[in-house]
Amino acid sequence: MLTTGDILQISTAAEFDSAALAVFRHQAAACEPYRQYLSAVGISPEDISRIDQIPYLPIEIFKSHRVYCAESEPETVFTSSGTSASRHHIAHLADYEAVFTRAFELFYGPAADWEIHSLLPCYEERGGSSLVYMVDCLARKGRPDAPNRLLIGVSYALLDLGAEMFARGERLPKGTVVMETGGMKGRREEMSKAQLHKTLRDAFGVSEIHSEYGMCELTSQAYSLGGGRFFAPPWMRVSVRDLVDPFDVHYVASDYPDSRGGPNTSGDAIRGGVNIIDLGNLHSCAFIQTGDVGRVFPDGSFALDGRIAGSDVRGCNLLTE
Repeated sequence: MLTTGDILQISTAAEFDSAALAVFRHQAAACEPYRQYLSAVGISPEDISRIDQIPYLPIEIFKSHRVYCAESEPETVFTSSGTSASRHHIAHLADYEAVFTRAFELFYGPAADWEIHSLLPCYEERGGSSLVYMVDCLARKGRPDAPNRLLIGVSYALLDLGAEMFARGERLPKGTVVMETGGMKGRREEMSKAQLHKTLRDAFGVSEIHSEYGMCELTSQAYSLGGGRFFAPPWMRVSVRDLVDPFDVHYVASDYPDSRGGPNTSGDAIRGGVNIIDLGNLHSCAFIQTGDVGRVFPDGSFALDGRIAGSDVRGCNLLTE
């Protein structure tokens, strides 16, 4: 069985493919909800020889089942917001911290070089937030005299702060990076990402708004350094699926030319439901069919267009009914 250390050493597509297949074989046998799902959709793990053949577990299963496959009991359980919360069982907090720290530092350099401040009120009001845990850990690794400053927060809290500062004619310290994590949470009228970023740029007087993409059910995060286009760490990969047929998946042009959905050879982004392989999820399920809609570009980066509303996610009810 691979370790978190092995996952964090991945640097090439071939290494990713090899690791993904190894993780799939283990989870197909050891993760009971995933094993049941594969059986329900008629997939035999022995027939899987390429990662484009691997089915993705509907994210709703994290609400109804214990998606976990470590031998020991989890050290903690993170939960999502909402009345019907997802639960992500974390075997070892040290491994969890190693993954999100490495992901952050791939894009921003050592955490010790950052003074990190957060605006996460809707997450801090409840327990079990993976985002609060991550930001708190990164902030503790930072220094108050660090050369770089980061303000990370949910969208509505950043909008409120930006409006207050703008009204008072105040600005953030020069060079401060503003990073939004999404989430109006019913506190403000929804707006497009472009509108949100323009409003925040104007309010804070910065040239770009950075973004973080993560969720309770993931161990890893992707980051956008501006423009809403996300890049994932080497052990994480994003594809898109047809919104009607979730088994019709499209991959990056150079990968899996024989996949059912076919490669992206157009040079343009392909739009669909977002699927994620997060090999940081060693002890849960690494292959997740999310509720997001997005576009994947030929270089493997992606952008988000919103949430799937009222879609019939085929296969999910096979376990929840």
